[in-house]
Amino acid sequence: YLVGVGRADCTGPVAQVPLMGYANPEQVGGGLLSRLYSRAFVVADAEGSARVVFVSADIGMVSQRVRLEVLKQLRSKYGELYRQDNVILSGTHTHSGPGGYFQYTLFWITSKGLVRPALSSIVNGIVKSIDIAHENMKKGRIFINRGAVENSQINRSPFSYLENPESERNRYSSNTDKEMVVLKMVDEDGHELGLISWFAVHPVSMNNSNHLVNSDNVGYASYLFEQQKNKGALPGEGSFVAAFASSNLGDVSPNTRGPFCANTGESCDNPQSSCPVGGAAMCMAKGPGNNMFESTRIIGQNIYLKAKELYEKASQEVTGPLSSAHQWVNMSDVSVQLNTTHTVKTCKPALGHSFAAGTIDGVGAFNFTQGSVEGDPFWDQIRDQLLGEPSNETKACHKPKPILFSTGEMTWPHPWHPDIVDVQIVSIGSLAILAVPGEFTTMSGRRLREAVKSEFDSHGTQGMNVVIAGLCNVYTHYITTYEEYQVQRYEAASTIYGPHTLSAYIQLYRGLAKAIALNATQELPRGPEPPLFNVTSLTLLPSLSAENAPAAKTFGDVLKGVRQEYRERDVVEVTFVGANPRNSAENATEHNFLTVESYSNISSSWRVVLNDASWDTRFYWSKGSRGQSNVTIEWHIPAGTEPGVYRLRYFGHYKKKVSLFRVITVPFEGSSSAFQITAP
Repeated sequence: YLVGVGRADCTGPVAQVPLMGYANPEQVGGGLLSRLYSRAFVVADAEGSARVVFVSADIGMVSQRVRLEVLKQLRSKYGELYRQDNVILSGTHTHSGPGGYFQYTLFWITSKGLVRPALSSIVNGIVKSIDIAHENMKKGRIFINRGAVENSQINRSPFSYLENPESERNRYSSNTDKEMVVLKMVDEDGHELGLISWFAVHPVSMNNSNHLVNSDNVGYASYLFEQQKNKGALPGEGSFVAAFASSNLGDVSPNTRGPFCANTGESCDNPQSSCPVGGAAMCMAKGPGNNMFESTRIIGQNIYLKAKELYEKASQEVTGPLSSAHQWVNMSDVSVQLNTTHTVKTCKPALGHSFAAGTIDGVGAFNFTQGSVEGDPFWDQIRDQLLGEPSNETKACHKPKPILFSTGEMTWPHPWHPDIVDVQIVSIGSLAILAVPGEFTTMSGRRLREAVKSEFDSHGTQGMNVVIAGLCNVYTHYITTYEEYQVQRYEAASTIYGPHTLSAYIQLYRGLAKAIALNATQELPRGPEPPLFNVTSLTLLPSLSAENAPAAKTFGDVLKGVRQEYRERDVVEVTFVGANPRNSAENATEHNFLTVESYSNISSSWRVVLNDASWDTRFYWSKGSRGQSNVTIEWHIPAGTEPGVYRLRYFGHYKKKVSLFRVITVPFEGSSSAFQITAP
């Protein structure tokens, strides 16, 4: 094959934009723990005629808006080379990235509308990562390996899982998929190019009290792998690219100690995930660490170590033709042939009551509990008044789900949920990547993989490695099995196209697999094209206005300085007169907010040793009154840091009023005084 890899920043605004994932409007960005990246892999056959692209981006999910804008840019740059059928865009599902990149109304509610700078940085970052991969293509080889990851996940809806038939459950040793699949890419001289890992776990080690933008546990795994391979390079730099992509993670949590009542400390591992005092709102799962930062590192490290082992031992080569199959489907109206006599249908999208309960990884608001198969007259009344009552047809279609939001029947100012959804398979030799538009639960994913594998088998393509890539192309929430759907925990309440959603997808992906096996992908109907709504920006974000420094101070001045001496494992902290970091996101593409620098006596100069993509630094922004704000930078000194003289620097932009109607953006910087790190 010809293989190219690329990585580009897609962080966007790290302040004032709600973070996407927990749907908690209080959880607004207030700084940066680690940068977000898009990682792209382009594979072409030796003649370069057939090619496929896989992108994994450190974002909550790929939205239809992101996908359509990326495809538009690729078309204008490359013509028909990169298309909807051969480009997979997958989100890692971190819950700590900026939101606001959706065109469907439901997602505006918790992310303050459509936030153009957030959307643009994701779209431009993805395109840039593909550009870099495209420009760096060279002759190479691909190897595949698989193995089990231990101590890194639990099923967060075990009571739903138990609804699946016993005979089916008995075929599996666990109620989560522990298998990690790793692709290793090298050039023809054996130089290492990159890795893609697929593993099913929610990146929710950072909980909904976090306000720092970061890529969570799988992002930390990418960071460790890239740091190890790009020796001497700063985080986010260097040619080796390691993507830790999402899979069928619907009911899989990294919070391995399980659910406990925050107020009493007792277990709340019950069908309602509810506590005796305080109800469901008190039931929260705990990770393996003492705090969320530590848990993120522990889970991330586990995933990294397994990937490293599988990567080093990967010897099974992937060879064979490249192929891609894609369709757009109206998921609110699919007829599914269950057997010779029985046909069922999918439904217009709707969310059930338990959607509002959230999960043990991030509880919902008010008094909703999981496992609600009855509506609540109080909330139903409010809903009927504000948003309109669901039609009888939709109610009947979704049974036993009590509908909270009949999003498929809500169209103001734009539809609340997508009808048109992408289904897509890309095959690289014996590897088939199923790009799925949401979060399949463990058992749903197993059924889908098995169905696709048997479809390939029955058309003479034996021994395919089938892997699910999650959160691709358009976000449609969850996909549970029919049996899990009956008990209406969070994942089932969020299966928006009704009880037969999984059966519909299995039928559709079988069709794609058959087309690939029979070399008939050209004959697949394209399906109805998704809409691109004419909304460019519509947001409740505060506008960026002129800013001030306190009296007798200027931007970048130190307000609270460093100590003179530290040792490893200490935290260096400095507070500056700051400005809104959104100014920087809107004025620079690869802006670093901070550096850690060490002084070299030999050259009598400062050298950058860390940037803001490092997991050892934290950047906090806090807004004061009268246009003033502060920035605090922390460096958590890791064990093994070279003793010597160091300093922390801050880089920002502030808004300055130059006339009645004109505000300009001015760059500035600040530096701590020098401090010593002494040997332990």
